[in-house]
Amino acid sequence: MATGEKKGFIARMLEGKERDDAYARSTLPSNRWGLFWDIFKGRFSKLVILNLLMLIFFIPLILVIVFRSLYIQVQSGLMPFASGMGGGFGAIPNLAGLQENVAMSTNLMFGLFIIVACVIAAVGLSGGIYVIRNMVWTEGIFIANDFWRGIKINFVIVMQSTLFYAVMLFLFTMSISWANYLLSVDGGVAFLLVTSQVLSYIAIGVVTVMYLWMLSMGGNYKLKFFQLLKNSFLMTFGLIFQNIFFIALMAIPLILLLLGSFFMMIGIVIMILFGISFMLLVWFDYSQWAFDKFFESKREGGKVNRGIYAKAGKGGAESKAVQEYNAALASTKSELASRPIKPITDNLKVYELPDAFSREDLKKLRESKTAIAEDSERYENEHKNDKKYVEYNAMFEQQEAEAKAAEEAEKGKKSKKSKDKLGTGPKGEGK
Repeated sequence: MATGEKKGFIARMLEGKERDDAYARSTLPSNRWGLFWDIFKGRFSKLVILNLLMLIFFIPLILVIVFRSLYIQVQSGLMPFASGMGGGFGAIPNLAGLQENVAMSTNLMFGLFIIVACVIAAVGLSGGIYVIRNMVWTEGIFIANDFWRGIKINFVIVMQSTLFYAVMLFLFTMSISWANYLLSVDGGVAFLLVTSQVLSYIAIGVVTVMYLWMLSMGGNYKLKFFQLLKNSFLMTFGLIFQNIFFIALMAIPLILLLLGSFFMMIGIVIMILFGISFMLLVWFDYSQWAFDKFFESKREGGKVNRGIYAKAGKGGAESKAVQEYNAALASTKSELASRPIKPITDNLKVYELPDAFSREDLKKLRESKTAIAEDSERYENEHKNDKKYVEYNAMFEQQEAEAKAAEEAEKGKKSKKSKDKLGTGPKGEGK
């Protein structure tokens, strides 16, 4: 058998292991982690294009956030929050709570703009989650076409979910700002105000997780808004630890933004290039695992392990595609599966005839074909007794033997009935 071409280190890193006769199945992702890396590595350019498309619809939201930050900085420079500190005039009592009051009015003013900007961003999210979902399902995608198709399909439910999240975020933020103001002017019971702030922060976290589940469920299933609300609430608390882990994982680009300095610049570059796509890919890959475990595996006709090909013997059932493939092989004997076929892993090639060829070229062509045929035959002889081929052929030999025995038995019954009708059988003799 000809020796396969050895790849260098870089080639193996880019292309994977040397091919073998099980190449097509052995190199497919067998779990969600492998699927994520396969998509991120193999479709990175599409993730970048998708991210840029979504960013177009996020521009209003980004502008509102930037203007809010600039407004706060300007107000901090103009307002006498620290007058008289360290010398000069004493603190003016009327300034108590002024900083909190300004913060509350700022949140009120820009919060309304943020809600409108979030609705616009929902347009981009509608197309983005459709493309990401198809990537997780390992379906063929055309970024531009599928992006606009996703907007058409998902916009209503994504807009409803985003509007719900934006309004809840606005209300809880205002609740925190109001509690801060009352604490600064001694306008209430401190313990109750602090408790309300803590509950508001917890509520923001819960609503955020619910929103993510609403996006993934809305992108995968046809559910009404209140059904999404109920199911997302159940998934939020039913998978609380997994939710925390994967939210932390998907929030890496945002965490870099908050670190400031050099890390902030890295975070900005990531967010522009593939940040939103990365976050959606992490969440949809994780949520698909949850759907397989809690929904698809429990309903008749559910499609489990979409996008992955779980290998038998590794703690999970085989994927539907592999099951269908094995069932097809078991139902009809295939020449391709019953004998070894040498994979194309070496440098044996059919000689290509030049435009003006001679007898010598024809001889080289014939010799190259003969060499390939002999090499394939040699490979088949070396591997024909491999376990998988022996078991496969034995299975059909047994089926053929059983079918032949059944056919002989059926012929015997027909022959016996024929003799009885002619009066030559045991019962016929007594007639």
